[in-house]
Amino acid sequence: MKVTRRIALTLGAAALVATGCSGTGASGDITIGLAVSTLNNPFFVELQQGAQEMADKLGAKLTVVDAQNDATNQVNQVQTLVTQGVKAIILNPVDSKQSAPAAKAAETANIPLISVDRAVEGKVAAEVASNNVSGGSLAAIELGRATSGEVAHLKGIPGASASRDRGQGFEQGLNSGNIKVVASAVADFDRAKGLNETTNLLQGHPGLKGLFAENDEMALGAIKALGARAGKDVQVVGFDGTPDGLKAIQDGTLAATVAQQPKLLGSRAVEQAVHAAKGEPVQQVVDVEVKVITAKNVAEFVK
Repeated sequence: MKVTRRIALTLGAAALVATGCSGTGASGDITIGLAVSTLNNPFFVELQQGAQEMADKLGAKLTVVDAQNDATNQVNQVQTLVTQGVKAIILNPVDSKQSAPAAKAAETANIPLISVDRAVEGKVAAEVASNNVSGGSLAAIELGRATSGEVAHLKGIPGASASRDRGQGFEQGLNSGNIKVVASAVADFDRAKGLNETTNLLQGHPGLKGLFAENDEMALGAIKALGARAGKDVQVVGFDGTPDGLKAIQDGTLAATVAQQPKLLGSRAVEQAVHAAKGEPVQQVVDVEVKVITAKNVAEFVK
């Protein structure tokens, strides 16, 4: 089955009359399930925080499960949320294609499903995500501004739509500068793997002048592998705009990051989930803006 975007799930069966409500949205005892790919990543911790803040604001309950980057575990967790009778489920899939059974379980139970940050294989009521293709192109443009010559590409989890889309955008943006990708490796969005894979890449390509990592965690691992070369003769561009990524920009070791807004992703997902749970109209596609952060504007983003 092809990954489905912009498909509305029929919500009539999910309508709920809220009583005894509290909070701005008067959502009463609505419980929303949030299935996160991993909470061992600052980006998704912030996404969860944004979701929780919005749930509190709307008076809804939020049940969070952490798949720890195990797609099979995540399907089981979503099925458990279904049996618990949550009124809507927000899914941040470990693997977009392997999310199909989870989506089917929600559909069969007439529970609205909201995807966040990554696409889901199946029917969704709403999709809340950044434009990762555009972000990948912006990363290529920025890396081309920062350096020229041979560069490497650190990829995330192969089955994740975010990795696929960022990589696609990066390739599309390569003609904007005098850089050429000579090596790539999969590091699963993980900092330690980013370090190990960069170490291996440098052995085969000691003359690298730049590196794009599909998230800040891998970029930070690459920076550690580069040591004193990072930010001097080798420029690194990341993706996400995490606090550690912003600090690396301030320190001069990270040239740029394409910042998503994880808290906003989480809060927007909860907004749509509550609407769906109450049988109200939802916005089928919610695009959350990405922004390029460099040394020139990093002060605007540091909290």
